[in-house]
Amino acid sequence: MRSAFFVLLALIFSISTDAAWAGKRVALVIGVSAYKQVPRLTNPARDADAMTALFKKAGFDAVDNKRDLGISELRRAIRDFSLTSQDADVAVVYYAGHGIEVDGVNYLVPADAKLASDFDIEDETISLDRVMRALDGAKRLKLVILDACRDNPFATSMKRTVASRAIGRGLAKVEPSMSDTLIAFAAKAGAVASDGDGQNSPFATALVRNIVEPGLDLRIAFGRVRDEVLKATNNRQEPFVYGSLGGDTVALVPRVVDPEAEARVDYELAAQVGTRETWDAFLAKHPAGFFANLARGQNSKLEAAQQSSAKADDAKRQADDLAAQKAADFRRQLEEQSARQTAEAKQKFSEQAKRDLDEARAQIAEQAKKELDEARRQADQARQQADAARAQVDDARRRAAADAQIQVQVQVEQAKRDAKAQADKIQADRVQAEKLAALTPSQPPAPEPPPAAPKMDPSDIARLLQAHLKRVGCNPGNVDGKWDDGSRTALELFNKSASTNFDVKLASLDALDSVRSRSDRVCPLVCAKGQRAEGDRCVQIGCSSGYVLNAGGACEKRPEPAPKPKTVTRQEPAAPRSAPAARGGGKCFSFGGKTYCE
Repeated sequence: MRSAFFVLLALIFSISTDAAWAGKRVALVIGVSAYKQVPRLTNPARDADAMTALFKKAGFDAVDNKRDLGISELRRAIRDFSLTSQDADVAVVYYAGHGIEVDGVNYLVPADAKLASDFDIEDETISLDRVMRALDGAKRLKLVILDACRDNPFATSMKRTVASRAIGRGLAKVEPSMSDTLIAFAAKAGAVASDGDGQNSPFATALVRNIVEPGLDLRIAFGRVRDEVLKATNNRQEPFVYGSLGGDTVALVPRVVDPEAEARVDYELAAQVGTRETWDAFLAKHPAGFFANLARGQNSKLEAAQQSSAKADDAKRQADDLAAQKAADFRRQLEEQSARQTAEAKQKFSEQAKRDLDEARAQIAEQAKKELDEARRQADQARQQADAARAQVDDARRRAAADAQIQVQVQVEQAKRDAKAQADKIQADRVQAEKLAALTPSQPPAPEPPPAAPKMDPSDIARLLQAHLKRVGCNPGNVDGKWDDGSRTALELFNKSASTNFDVKLASLDALDSVRSRSDRVCPLVCAKGQRAEGDRCVQIGCSSGYVLNAGGACEKRPEPAPKPKTVTRQEPAAPRSAPAARGGGKCFSFGGKTYCE
């Protein structure tokens, strides 16, 4: 609480000293963009807002921001500010907009000015001299900043009532009659300033960056503004300052002077060491003041910490002694208990090891028997598969012989029909010749009828079509000349596989010719369950050792039998170095890192 009190006192002292040193500061900011008779200016309103925010951030006591004022409002604003600045130490007027110089006098142009002739100047504008008189009450600094040196749009349309009256370009040079006064132009006398292409004019941008730096003299600040504007405009625009100040530093924001700056630095160094000797040395150099009181508080804390540390060391030594005694007693109890448990464990282990060994032998024997039975079952299954394969081969041979016999029979019958047709043709030719011989010479011979094409029996067509369907892999069943459901199904499968569209209800010569023209298999090979296609035949599926054939006809790994739970952890007996050879040509298999034979 005492330290917090001292910190609060130092803060109050610092704030009060700063306020007394800075004095009262007031500012009037005017920005005119929306001119009614000439084109609108883009940046003055934004420049005025930027300067208003700058003065407020710098801690000015009063900042009055005026926008787009007419002549009446402009006169009222300047009159009101003259009252505000009466008791101020620093008074600032910032104006952004159009300005005009007539006969060496500078005027500020409000938003509603028409300026049809040079006679209207005094009625429709405010002279710079009137603005300067409004700052007469400021005690330490009177500052006018004019960002108004733009090219005057009224000069071309303004009528001259007096031929000798001069209307200049930009603003005219001024010599303030009041002391402690500065007048800053955006461009030197007779030159014009750029409104800028950015968010603010080059002059306003440089002002915001420099003139409120704490402790920076205004003359140096405006020198920096000049350099930045020249650089930003490629030396086309040079700001200028008129007036004079005294020899003391004059800054818009004063630098705060800390009366205990040296004590603050020494305090920070002493705090880094943090010993009583260091704080005593600090108090010898700085016996009084805010930081001296803080140093005494640090000494008090160190003394209390040393006393607490001594008490803690005593308590720690007592606790260490008690802990060492308890640890020795506990270690002795553990050694005695460990000796008893070791003796009991040796006896229990020998009995348990014998039981575990017997149980392991029984499990190994049972597992070996199961695997032997499984191997025999697989051998039987392999023999059955081999028998089934031999049966398929024999059946294929029988079907091939039957097909060949049918082909021979069909060819013999076809040869008989061809011979009979030839004999009939010869007999018909002989009869025709006899008829021709019996005719008289005056009678013309009758035309010879065309030979009749021999016809095939439908059963022969069906038998031949069945034989060729079986040859291309579309099995119709029996090759007997009977066109049944099996034959129709076979022809339908041929249509689907060969992309044909024969009528499956009967055996036609067109279908026979199409099937007979195929030399390779057309219909896909369909194998029975447990078999797979190998070329043009089905073979039995065989699985390698450790795999079995599942219900889907695929080989899968044989599941391992679930081991019996063990009640006591034991060490597995060492595996034999070599597996015994199988006796009598029996099969051997491995399990659990061991080899068993029938």
